[in-house]
Amino acid sequence: MHDIALSHRFTITALIAAPEPLVDRGDRLDFIPITGGTVSGDLTGEVVPGGGDWCCTRSDGVVAVEARYLVRTASGALVDVHNTGVLRPSDVGDDGAAPYFLTTPRFRTVDPALHWLTAAVFVGEAHVEGDRVVIEVAELVVQG
Repeated sequence: MHDIALSHRFTITALIAAPEPLVDRGDRLDFIPITGGTVSGDLTGEVVPGGGDWCCTRSDGVVAVEARYLVRTASGALVDVHNTGVLRPSDVGDDGAAPYFLTTPRFRTVDPALHWLTAAVFVGEAHVEGDRVVIEVAELVVQG
């Protein structure tokens, strides 16, 4: 297997509203509206209001996240974002370190200048800051 490195590409800051409960039987399912935000770095633009994050909190405290939203780039192109991941709070089997909140964003767009988004694998490291989720997005790069 080749060595794989991470190359930071951009930061997504998604503004969020209060969670709305959908299901509460064993596992809990909440919908978190995405109300806007920004994207900066190799991709720049704004998070379009109207997306959301469906969060399933399991009985062990681990949260499976699945977010769908759009980004409108500075040039006006639309990018569809489907971001799934896992939030494992620091009190769930960890040593008090920061929560494990990793995602695997996938992107779709018709803009030829943004084809690189659809031809690579990305990972995100996320954290919550009050009414926003900040996701540092890195491309996986094969070395050697």
